[in-house]
Amino acid sequence: MNCVKTYLLGIVSIFFFQQNFAQDIIRTEATDTLKHWEGKNIVGLDLTQVSFVNWSAGGENSISGILKGAFVRKYTKGRFVWHNELIARYGLNKQDGRESRKTDDAIQLNSTAGFKTDTISNWYYSAKFNFNTQFTNGYAYPNTDLAISKPFAPAYIFLGVGAEYINKDEGFKAYFSPVTLKNTLVLDERLANQGAFGVDPAVYDTEGNMIRNGRKTRTEVGILVTNQFKREIFENIALDHRLSLYSDYINHFGNIDVDWQLQLDMTINQYVRASIATHMIYDDDIKSKEDVDGVQVTKGPKLQLKQILGVGLSYTF
Repeated sequence: MNCVKTYLLGIVSIFFFQQNFAQDIIRTEATDTLKHWEGKNIVGLDLTQVSFVNWSAGGENSISGILKGAFVRKYTKGRFVWHNELIARYGLNKQDGRESRKTDDAIQLNSTAGFKTDTISNWYYSAKFNFNTQFTNGYAYPNTDLAISKPFAPAYIFLGVGAEYINKDEGFKAYFSPVTLKNTLVLDERLANQGAFGVDPAVYDTEGNMIRNGRKTRTEVGILVTNQFKREIFENIALDHRLSLYSDYINHFGNIDVDWQLQLDMTINQYVRASIATHMIYDDDIKSKEDVDGVQVTKGPKLQLKQILGVGLSYTF
């Protein structure tokens, strides 16, 4: 794939003019066509700082921060709904005597277009697009010489059609797609030659000479099931649960890729929030890597788990 096309969100303004003539006075009215669009932006910064002076129990000074943003655009007209969401996060940790280390890194774009045949049903005929990658290189610390991941290495693209159930009152969505195209991109030659993230690795002859470079893309066709539950469960406490299950029809059908995110947002006041988030991933195409005496060693697939607890500033506009 030579390029990756993502959605470009635009707003088209159309003005209708109505002219009424009475007693030589011309009256002009403009109709607001932006009412079909809804938008919400949330940006935040979580900070954690620990410092010690003559602390008998010991410890290391450290500071860490996560910058995050969520940008939502929704278009509704009649029985047609187009929902777009951009999520971005980036975090760093710095301790005395040690290089800065990445703690979080994500770019995610979700777009779903749906149409329902009547005004009563909660079911939509839907098409879904999803794109995931990261901002910077990732490492198996303390080894920072060789990156184990990079921007667009990997990147994941899902594109499919199916049916979606939306219950606005309960804050619940469920999506089922019997035909979903999944593209895995590894646009780094070294990682592609290793066969990282499930792409076909490079082929070598018996003398160790490369015959063919590793593939930089991997295409799968399978079934995708997702659901999301997002609502306030207690006063000033909101829950956001997202689960994605995918299985490829051709390669090892029945092996399920799991992506589960769970986040609790607790509002302290208009600008200060606390959050607890967990993210679990299992994909048998992703082989784990460990640093053993300064050498990267490839292991088998493992359950990936990330947990973040943060308190910081948040601004919604």
